[in-house]
Amino acid sequence: MKVIEILSAAEIRRSITRLASQLLEKASTPSKLILLGIHTRGVPLAQRLAEQIETLEGITVPVGALDITFYRDDLDQIKTRTPARTDIPFDLTDKIVVLVDDVIYKGRTARAALNAVTEYGRPEAIWLVVLVDRGHRQLPIHPDFTGKKLPTASEEQVKVYLEALDDRDAVELSK
Repeated sequence: MKVIEILSAAEIRRSITRLASQLLEKASTPSKLILLGIHTRGVPLAQRLAEQIETLEGITVPVGALDITFYRDDLDQIKTRTPARTDIPFDLTDKIVVLVDDVIYKGRTARAALNAVTEYGRPEAIWLVVLVDRGHRQLPIHPDFTGKKLPTASEEQVKVYLEALDDRDAVELSK
């Protein structure tokens, strides 16, 4: 198996800075922003986006964590995993909820996240931020903000490593 580094730690850092800037540009009222990281790697990405927004604008954006395990429509096709803890200690009603994930592929995780969010309020808007968009969508779901578009073959794998979980930052493509 051949492994190619797609994004280095520096490139991930620059992508997060750019994504934070794009969120601020699109949000007419940045105080309405709430970031929800989708477990697992979406959570530290959401935290890093919030830190960057605070650096850029001096505002604190609430960050929550969303587990979508029981909202998936393909549980019979994915490997068994222990659900993580959803942590949304604030009302989402009339807020701009930004779902944050590491990779978008078929769109099923994002669809499950949309279903999960509706149990926590009725947001004004829901946006999707991903670090990597690898294509191959099965559902009409597309991210509002993307760090890197990466055309892949379906048999290839994209692996995101984040300092908070993996002791390093990198995005790799396995062929």
